[in-house]
Amino acid sequence: MTRWVQFAIGVALAGLCLWLILRDLDRAALAEAFRNPDPRWLALGFVFWATGYAVRVLRWRAMLAVANPSLGFWRCAVPFLGSIAANNVLPFRLGDVLRCLAFSRWLEVDPGTVTATVLAERLLDLLTVLVAAGLAILILAPREGALGLLGVGGWVLVSVGLLALGLLLVPGVLRPVSRATVAGVRALHPGFGTRLAGFAEPLLDTLVTLSRGRRMLGLIGASALVWTCEGAVYWAVAMAIPAVTAPAAAWLAMPIGTLATLLPSTPGYIGTFDYFAIAAAEAGGNSTAAATAFAVLVHAYFYIPASILGGICLLYWRLRRGQA
Repeated sequence: MTRWVQFAIGVALAGLCLWLILRDLDRAALAEAFRNPDPRWLALGFVFWATGYAVRVLRWRAMLAVANPSLGFWRCAVPFLGSIAANNVLPFRLGDVLRCLAFSRWLEVDPGTVTATVLAERLLDLLTVLVAAGLAILILAPREGALGLLGVGGWVLVSVGLLALGLLLVPGVLRPVSRATVAGVRALHPGFGTRLAGFAEPLLDTLVTLSRGRRMLGLIGASALVWTCEGAVYWAVAMAIPAVTAPAAAWLAMPIGTLATLLPSTPGYIGTFDYFAIAAAEAGGNSTAAATAFAVLVHAYFYIPASILGGICLLYWRLRRGQA
């Protein structure tokens, strides 16, 4: 029941965001913004998209290789892309649940280890996006007046993100903090504290294992490459739309739109992602119609190909599951 309440809140928030987008939108200007996109930039956007997802799969494979060194790229790509497709069409991020629990036999890795690697992947992504958001604010935000405070916020985001990424190189130092936090939460709410421990301990153990040698440094570098490719997709789409007069705003829209997906929403983040990506593109100096066309096209880039490829992967897995 709690999950369905959260889903209802997500639908309501997505509806509010869509209403805010559409209430003052000039439909004619939007149609004009969609006219004559440059196919060369659109094609380059797909190259960046494919490169980013390939690096994501390689990064996850590097994590899983600790438990199963014989895993191949395609063996990891099937559950990865399948989970993305499931998240795009199912509520409650069930694609993540599917990847953690249903593919254990396929990967020949126990579910606890798979879950811990997914949590580590999410942590790396979050910290990298925070750094990207801070850098985008520092480079693109105005420096005059009250808006100059954004620069302070940018430095804070960059500093916090880099510090946290640095701690991932020596995650063992976080163990006392983790245990103290879990103990404090248990004292206030025993049930939630137990659930928190069920996530925190396996995640920390996995981070400690991944930090041995140079593996964690490679994972951090791969995360930087992943989100550089992600931002390049936004930039290529902005360059493809003639109505976008300030394509550099794409580098601000990427982290802002991505962080918006943390909010409760519908499957595929329809509404919430678009509203914040549009706001970021407008803040960078683009018209509302151009920013809306940009956000819709970027959303399509990340929704349609991943859903189609992921659906094919799920079908392939279903047909081959008995032979895994």
